[in-house]
Amino acid sequence: MEQLRGGELSAGTLIDRLGIEQANASQHLSVLRTKNIVMGRKEGNQVFYSVRDPLILDVLDLMRRYFQAHMSEELATLKAMGRAEKAHR
Repeated sequence: MEQLRGGELSAGTLIDRLGIEQANASQHLSVLRTKNIVMGRKEGNQVFYSVRDPLILDVLDLMRRYFQAHMSEELATLKAMGRAEKAHR
């Protein structure tokens, strides 16, 4: 999804950028198409993919912010636990 943020890309370009096997990419893209998250457009022997609705990118940005905030909280808790453990030694 991040690769498609800038616009439409061919399947080959996506595979190259992600560094994954063609079969693996095809499976992932098939799931994203089935769930109506991306669209595929065939041109000759190439398929070009794009994000179906840019709103999904906003959702992904919000989810990233949510998880980063909670990871920060978890890291702070772990650091505090580590300091408390050192103090008790």
